[in-house]
Amino acid sequence: MITKSIARGFGFAVLTATGGAGILTALIALAAQALGADSAVVPGLTPPAYLSLTLIGVILGATGWTIVRRFAEDPARILSWLVPLVMVISLIPDVLIALSLDSVGGIALGLMHFAVLFVALATFRRFLPLSETR
Repeated sequence: MITKSIARGFGFAVLTATGGAGILTALIALAAQALGADSAVVPGLTPPAYLSLTLIGVILGATGWTIVRRFAEDPARILSWLVPLVMVISLIPDVLIALSLDSVGGIALGLMHFAVLFVALATFRRFLPLSETR
């Protein structure tokens, strides 16, 4: 059952993480383009792409986090392997882009993933604490 408290925490977590990660991804994209990355080759370096993907990633991450914290016997243990696994999988396209299209752009996309992860984890721990499960 979704309580008002869980819904509020979820909303705050998504808004806060998306805002913070959006700022970091914008800075990374600007730095990558200053270093020669081509946003025509790597469209993920444009604001509509990285901001919408950041929002989608944060919503998916918060949803997964909420499901694990609600149903897992030991949510911290599950998240300790699930978060790195999802992160590694999310980096596959970035590595392929770096190797085949634009090395600076691909590296920037990978850094963007780490920035979103960093902000999201800190935010989820604050607004969706694992100690308040079930």
